[in-house]
Amino acid sequence: MNGKNKIEVAALGELLIDFTMVDADADGYPTLAAHPGGAPANFLATLSKLGVKTAMLGKVGDDKFGSVLADTLIKHGIDTSGLIHDKSVFTTLAFVTLDSKGDRDFSFARKPGADTCISFDEIDTSIIDDAKVFHFGSLSLTDEPARSATYKAVEYAKKQGKIISYDPNLRKPLWNDLDEAKKQILWGLSLADVVKISDDEVEFLFGLEPSAGAEYIMSNYNTKLVFVTCGENGCYYRNALASGYSQSFNAVTVVDTTGAGDVFAGSVVYKLLQYGKAPEALSNAELDDIARFASVNAGLSVAKQGGISGIPEPEDVMKILKGNSYENNCK
Repeated sequence: MNGKNKIEVAALGELLIDFTMVDADADGYPTLAAHPGGAPANFLATLSKLGVKTAMLGKVGDDKFGSVLADTLIKHGIDTSGLIHDKSVFTTLAFVTLDSKGDRDFSFARKPGADTCISFDEIDTSIIDDAKVFHFGSLSLTDEPARSATYKAVEYAKKQGKIISYDPNLRKPLWNDLDEAKKQILWGLSLADVVKISDDEVEFLFGLEPSAGAEYIMSNYNTKLVFVTCGENGCYYRNALASGYSQSFNAVTVVDTTGAGDVFAGSVVYKLLQYGKAPEALSNAELDDIARFASVNAGLSVAKQGGISGIPEPEDVMKILKGNSYENNCK
């Protein structure tokens, strides 16, 4: 991994199949469509579509789903040399049902799933060495041995001077104890440089509104940059120099919100790499630019089903940002 193929962003975590509801019969049984998913994979696919060299660290089963997922990552330009295929466990499956607004309810086949079974000695740390940014989420912290592997990988990346990107991505059904969930998520915050967190997660962790939550995280952790996303109600951002609010892009019909937060997070890291500045050194104008770009990219992604499947084309995002449709639809 050198020269023109040098990895810029590596992510550790779950790669899974999202079975998304497309219809339901008279008795309420859903018809489901399979899509590639997993928050870190959606995050990397967003970056890859924007031209960033990315790599996935994780584990899938040595089964049909694991094979299809690996092929999907390769198709989307994501390096899979750090993806392990394990014959002893099944690829993790998520079942996503949707309400009339496209909001999700999750069920998981993950007892265990392959993603929870990765150990630190299976992680290719040379991929972390090669990257500028290392990304992870809280689903890697629900079970052992993945929890300890994540601890060590994040600490390793931190010691190597990498920018640590973190998305708590709370999924309550995956935790046996929500107090433990809070403890683990807060551990992630304690080591992260760049945080993308939702308003629901801020409420769960701190009992605060989004703007106050952003301020609290900046004041109580070593975070350099935080975005608190509020779905259709925009996002708040804050670093050491600036803070502000950006409206969301709500000009499409919502089909499926799966992966929208991951697209937002990937967009933030993309713009951060473009600016080439430390997260804490970005100005208010630069943060607003990042938020607007991420909001449009995430906003367009909900018009299609699936996480990776729904990532917009960069030219569609730029067309909106260069025109006046973003402002008109956000007023």
